[in-house]
Amino acid sequence: MAADREADGMSLHYYRARWHGVDYVASPEPHSLELWIRLRSPEPADGFEEVEPGCHVRPVPASECAALHFVRTVCTWRGERFDVHGERDGRLLVEYLGGSAPAAVELGLERVERGVYRLWVPRAEVTDLHEHAEPLNVGKQHF
Repeated sequence: MAADREADGMSLHYYRARWHGVDYVASPEPHSLELWIRLRSPEPADGFEEVEPGCHVRPVPASECAALHFVRTVCTWRGERFDVHGERDGRLLVEYLGGSAPAAVELGLERVERGVYRLWVPRAEVTDLHEHAEPLNVGKQHF
């Protein structure tokens, strides 16, 4: 796992970049001719600028990154797959990934908008809580 994600230890969705053999929390930064990636480190590192206490940033061209992933937290609740969008007071805000409106209604989920169903559920009822890292192929992107 990349370091420096959130003060409470759980960041539910973020970008992760591998640069010079190290994984960093990252954010894409489109420039006029190519995509850059802003790397973040909680510790001082060569070429990183401290932007606030405990947060050091270094922008690098995406082409210099060995890998870029979009990482999200997923789980299973009542036998169905969910994205996790929040955590509070021992509960998780889960968003249904199943794609079936009737099944979502049967699960007691709240419709947020068309095709989007969410619900706060007790964390103890959730299983298989883990990060899923989706590789992004940024290649040599030009804008």
